[in-house]
Amino acid sequence: MLTRIDHIGIACHDLDATVEFYRSTYGFEVFHSEVNEEQGVREAMLKINDTSDGGASYLQLLEPTRPDSTVAKWLDKNGEGVHHIAFGTADVDAESADIRDKGVRVLYEEPRRGSMGSRITFLHPKDCHGVLTELVTSAPVESPEH
Repeated sequence: MLTRIDHIGIACHDLDATVEFYRSTYGFEVFHSEVNEEQGVREAMLKINDTSDGGASYLQLLEPTRPDSTVAKWLDKNGEGVHHIAFGTADVDAESADIRDKGVRVLYEEPRRGSMGSRITFLHPKDCHGVLTELVTSAPVESPEH
């Protein structure tokens, strides 16, 4: 079962400038930042609110670290903006199997490591009305790390 909007991923050319925009315009602060070498991105998670299931909702700002990364290719084609939406689930393995059984293509055979130690997979945008969709099982978060 999907329990919340975990985050909305926003692709950007300059992570620091984009973080500053969200900080100065909306008051959002960086909750977590990291470089994900496997995905070829530098990212910042801006916490928006806590959710009733013990999770939270975030904006995920993504800057590519190499030109062959998926986000770099997406930026070249589309420019800056919303890249994907992510739904939280208690069990990404079971949820992705259930969705695959309904005829939606799941992009990873096995979930991968995502932000803040989460487990993730993506659904093909052509099967989701043009929206790249991520499924996320969050790792327990004890305190913010930057």
